[in-house]
Amino acid sequence: RARRGHRHSTGLRALGGQYQMMESRPLSRIPAHFHAFNHPPKEEVPRVSLRRTEKEKKVQEAWRRAAPSVREFKFNKKRVRLISQGSDLKDDGRCILYWMSRDQRLQDNWAFLYAQRLALKQELPLHVCFCLVPKFLEATIRHYGFMLRGLQEVAEECAELNIAFHLLRGYAKDVLPAFVVEHGVGGLVTDFSPLRLPWQWVQDVRERLPEDVPFAQVDAHNIVPCWVASPKQEYSAYTLRGKIHAQLPEFLTEFPPVVRHPYSPSCPAEPIAWEACYSSLEVDRTVKEVEWATPGTAAGLAVLQSFIRKRLKYFGSHRNDPNKAALSNLSPWFHFGQVSTQRAILEVQKHQHKYKGSVDVFMEEAVVRRELAENFCYYNENYDRVQGAYPWAQTTLKLHAKDERPFLYKLEELEQGTTHDPLWNAAQLQMVREGKMHGFLRMYWAKKILEWTHSPEEALQFAIYLNDRYELDGRDPNGYVGCLWSICGIHDHGWTERAVFGKIRYMNYAGCKRKFDVGRFERRYAPCTLSQ
Repeated sequence: RARRGHRHSTGLRALGGQYQMMESRPLSRIPAHFHAFNHPPKEEVPRVSLRRTEKEKKVQEAWRRAAPSVREFKFNKKRVRLISQGSDLKDDGRCILYWMSRDQRLQDNWAFLYAQRLALKQELPLHVCFCLVPKFLEATIRHYGFMLRGLQEVAEECAELNIAFHLLRGYAKDVLPAFVVEHGVGGLVTDFSPLRLPWQWVQDVRERLPEDVPFAQVDAHNIVPCWVASPKQEYSAYTLRGKIHAQLPEFLTEFPPVVRHPYSPSCPAEPIAWEACYSSLEVDRTVKEVEWATPGTAAGLAVLQSFIRKRLKYFGSHRNDPNKAALSNLSPWFHFGQVSTQRAILEVQKHQHKYKGSVDVFMEEAVVRRELAENFCYYNENYDRVQGAYPWAQTTLKLHAKDERPFLYKLEELEQGTTHDPLWNAAQLQMVREGKMHGFLRMYWAKKILEWTHSPEEALQFAIYLNDRYELDGRDPNGYVGCLWSICGIHDHGWTERAVFGKIRYMNYAGCKRKFDVGRFERRYAPCTLSQ
């Protein structure tokens, strides 16, 4: 065993194996869908305690069956890619650092597990840091509150596992490189997001890191890593589905456990003043936090078990009815990385024999459609612009851009839910009040914004703004792709041409009435109760 200070020059390649070097993302042009993980009426989401349940104990047993720890686990090297030029861990490194960003959990987190694997093999302490930025796109206190309370649970779990958790306040490029130098970090690991801003954060840190500190990225959000699933932008779910399913046997595996770390940090992390952090945020506080969704991994896993017990049986048949409790309700926990999608699939699959139709549909939405959205945002830098649409869609939208609109609404009127359409208003008010909108209505909602605004560009801008401001799962590949599917035909094909929409798929009020009890939903979210 190598002694401290005389450690073998072991590289990330040696510990993780065959790496993909990070390259510039090729740009192509294409698509995506509106799916799935929506949230229920308040009364259907359980309040949870942090006590270990029987289900949690079974998950822990599954971890132990996979391996005693990640050190002994056969880690799939394809999940990891090297960001830095060098791959050798520093001989005099004093710790390994996991820069937590998108995936805000410890267990069931391939990026964190990889960081612990490095630390165990090098006999080094393990640190976790999160860079808290004062504002992020359209995020409000609704989003920041959910995130911070989840991070507080992460910090508590780190303390139990002899791992130092650091909340760094500021942009990563300004605070992380100095932290690396100060703590003698021998290797840096982070998670993965295909979105523009997080991608830039990674690039900025890479440029400022000391040259002798290797930097690796692990896709802990997708089951099949985004860069492995496909080397290009996929045209539709049809073209990606076969590629994903062919690789699931390799990647849809049980996780090893995160273990109590045997090497203690040389100095403890500074205590975190959580309430002071909350108060210091430069975000809009008028969009209130919601009551139905309790932040954190423990609460998210309780919602998963609630879905399996009560709603999975109805998912296949009733998922498109906004009046039925049939959805998983997991999107906030998935978005903030508080619950692993892979864990959800592993648990849901156990009921394949009982609810085959529902399990198959859930797999389609949670794996294929969700990873299709990741693929689109990764390979198309115009994922939130009309320029990201297919050529046929851009052409048809341009041809009909000057068509007379039946109604024109300002952003404020849309935001307040004061249109002529009671169903659209109800969907908007559901999103404003509860931080969610039913998945089927998200499609209708976005398509009507196209019909009621001056141009496709304005429609997309308004839809993304409202989605990102009010949805708990806003600023997410699923959201961007959902808006582009509805407004720009991404991952869709041309339909019968009509005014305003051109060949973009059309939806109307009468079609909704044929699918579910529209009046019931409208009464539930009537405008008169907005002040309540």
